[in-house]
Amino acid sequence: MLDHLSIQCADVSTSATFYDAVLAPIGGVRIMDFGAVIGYGVPPRPDFWLGPLATGEGFRESHIAFSAPTRSAVHAFFDAAVAIGAEVLHEPRVWPEYHPNYFGGFIRDPDGNNVEAVCHTPE
Repeated sequence: MLDHLSIQCADVSTSATFYDAVLAPIGGVRIMDFGAVIGYGVPPRPDFWLGPLATGEGFRESHIAFSAPTRSAVHAFFDAAVAIGAEVLHEPRVWPEYHPNYFGGFIRDPDGNNVEAVCHTPE
């Protein structure tokens, strides 16, 4: 249903460093870089974008969930985030309240968003 998603960042460079690290373990790479606007995805097309804070006042937390191909990729995403100082929201685990194979780990990005890697397949 979604074609792409863009979030506003207080410091695009800081957020880019964060997303470079955490998206790599789940197959995401920086595909386009216009300096102030950066696009990530699985080649050839970016579907997740970072841009400068340009509209609105204050902060409203977003929840962004990235698909991971395996449970070990969820762990690698989580470990990469922790290694660069991300706040831990929920360590990777099965969330049976969503469905029996929902395996996700949640961290906070540099702008305060709730960011998750999730795998929907069994081990």
